[in-house]
Amino acid sequence: MATIAPPQKWLYQFVILASLAIVLAMASWAQAVLIPIALAVLLTFLLTPVLNLLEHYGAGRVPAVVIVVVLVGTLLTSLGWLIGYQVANLVDTFPEYEQNLNQKVASFREAGQGGFIDKLESVFRSVSRQVEYKDNPPPDVLEAKPQLVRLVTEDEPLGLSRLWSVLGPFMDPVGSIGLAAVLVVFMLLKREDLRDRMISVIGHGRLTVTTKALDEAGQRISRYLLMQLIINGSFGACIALGLVVIGVPYAALWGFLAGTLRYIPYLGPWLAALLPLALSLLVMDGLSGPIMILGLFLVLELISNLIMEPWLYGKGIGVSEAATLVMVSFWTWLWGPIGLVLATPLTVVLVVLGRHVPFLKFFATLLGDQPALEMHVGYYQRLLARDQDEALDIAEEHLRAHTLVETYDELLSPALANARRDLDGDRLDEADQAYVVRATREIAEELETLNAHKLSLKQVPGQENPATHEKLPLVLCCPARDETDEAAIVMLRETLDPKRCQVAVVGTDLLASEVVEAALEKRPAVFCILAIPTGGLAQARLLCLRLRARMPDLKIVVGRWALKGNSATSRAQLEEAGADAIGTTIAETHSQVMSFVQLAPQKEEAREMAGAGK
Repeated sequence: MATIAPPQKWLYQFVILASLAIVLAMASWAQAVLIPIALAVLLTFLLTPVLNLLEHYGAGRVPAVVIVVVLVGTLLTSLGWLIGYQVANLVDTFPEYEQNLNQKVASFREAGQGGFIDKLESVFRSVSRQVEYKDNPPPDVLEAKPQLVRLVTEDEPLGLSRLWSVLGPFMDPVGSIGLAAVLVVFMLLKREDLRDRMISVIGHGRLTVTTKALDEAGQRISRYLLMQLIINGSFGACIALGLVVIGVPYAALWGFLAGTLRYIPYLGPWLAALLPLALSLLVMDGLSGPIMILGLFLVLELISNLIMEPWLYGKGIGVSEAATLVMVSFWTWLWGPIGLVLATPLTVVLVVLGRHVPFLKFFATLLGDQPALEMHVGYYQRLLARDQDEALDIAEEHLRAHTLVETYDELLSPALANARRDLDGDRLDEADQAYVVRATREIAEELETLNAHKLSLKQVPGQENPATHEKLPLVLCCPARDETDEAAIVMLRETLDPKRCQVAVVGTDLLASEVVEAALEKRPAVFCILAIPTGGLAQARLLCLRLRARMPDLKIVVGRWALKGNSATSRAQLEEAGADAIGTTIAETHSQVMSFVQLAPQKEEAREMAGAGK
């Protein structure tokens, strides 16, 4: 019976992209319905903490909702009346400012008379005449053509079509706001019921994932909206007070605009500064007023960014800064000004879904504030890009929170193993692999220097080993194959305590028989073979067999770091060949070597005591 082949990965990705395209098309086409719903959900998240507080102090659900709705309605109505009053006054007094503007422009032109400004104005007039001549030639170059004249004397009555043409543009936003207000009331009253219905639709089998996603999204969005309202409202109020002190008219209006425009990340406050700055140039003499306004916006923005936001936001909302700007642009393009307000909350929802729903994980990767690459992947990627400086920065950052052995184990040794795997799989050429090995070796030495400096600051006097270096047990290290294994020896050597053992290295240019002769000559306490996968197992087994045959009492340790898959077979073959211990991490190999080193002085003392007894 023929089997059906599993779908290709590209087909799965195409389905996801096609689904996203359909969702975006529906979001644009149905924005008249979706925008009020999104606004209602946003306001529900914002008002829920206040509602919970009222219910905590004994108010019932319905009275609490009525109190919240009345307070919000009163606040918005009062704020709207104040802003409308200021705008009306500004329109009434604008002719006075216009005269002042004309005077300043005239004085500016007089100051630049005969200079660059006049020459530039002359050029503009010449270009304008040429364009006007081209578009409207003189009558003498036009052929006389009969003109069609139509007289319309019929007056159309004021009908519904003309009335709708006047009122229609205002009905859409009013209807959306009214629908959003009604939805907010019902969502506040029935929020638990709506949550349960959503869980029921998604399915009881995903109860845990859905509950965690809803709770995290609700907490993040509610906290973010509340903190953002506090910060932006405080910013607008301080701007208004500062403008009153400076003497800028209609300070309440500019404060409201500053608090509102601050919802636009990074650019909003400076856009809000343009209008009071322009007005100060009209109504004030000199430049002291504009300079004070710029200083006011600069100081308050620094206080908001450096003090208030870290204090109130805490861990943040889980969205990267670059993603915030991109999503603000996207939602503004899709839904206009309302999209600007909804951009950050909607982005938070996408990030939360990406963290809890597997096939939407790319949202958390693209938009979240967590590092896109794990530290060991980022380290290896920087080496592949031949950026040793940034790779060293990553390793130093890891060393600040971990020990030297852990840094070697989690960053450097996996990079050596990955480079060898990529070389064997023809994904990496020999030159790039050699660069990874050389850079990792140099970084290992630099990390050891940094670690030694860090330990020297914590060193307690009087803990030195009185034994001379010549009397310390010898650890003889040998690479199984090539420079990759030599780089691993450098890392192991840097982790071994020079006060407890001495380390010697046998190069890769020696044959197996020559390595055995060197071991016979030096008589080490421990012989350590480093064989970074892939490969190297056959060479390590050969060395173990020959060493065990010539030196039965020698302690042999084999390091097979960053070994993937089942290591039982490799371990069994090495033990059969004579290895006393096999380590799959630097920490394990280090512990094995040091345990054998501790036994070496005891054996020497026992031998001396036995000789003395004879």
